[in-house]
Amino acid sequence: MKEDCIFCKILQGKIPSQIIFKDEKVTVFKDVNPIAPIHYLIVPNQHIDSLNDVTIGDELSLGHIFTVARQLADKEGIKDGYRLVMNTGVDAGQTVLHLHMHLLGGKPLTAKFS
Repeated sequence: MKEDCIFCKILQGKIPSQIIFKDEKVTVFKDVNPIAPIHYLIVPNQHIDSLNDVTIGDELSLGHIFTVARQLADKEGIKDGYRLVMNTGVDAGQTVLHLHMHLLGGKPLTAKFS
């Protein structure tokens, strides 16, 4: 854990959050500034600043993030239309330096990426 990281503080229970799911590898909580009806943050319990800091040893945890995202999409009834977003670095819009994935859904998402 990193002492000055807001997500690490959430994971330690020092900052309240609406926890959706938690296991030994990841924690999922609601985004405080949602841009869709379903906007969850899927965060590894181990502190990793960004994708630029991922190592081979992180592969199981990162794969688990995708599995949890799919399970949550199914549980929320959005499995036919959702977006997963992982920003890397300030220029891409990463505002918290703790790797995380956004799960967005529950309405048509208009921005097109291909």
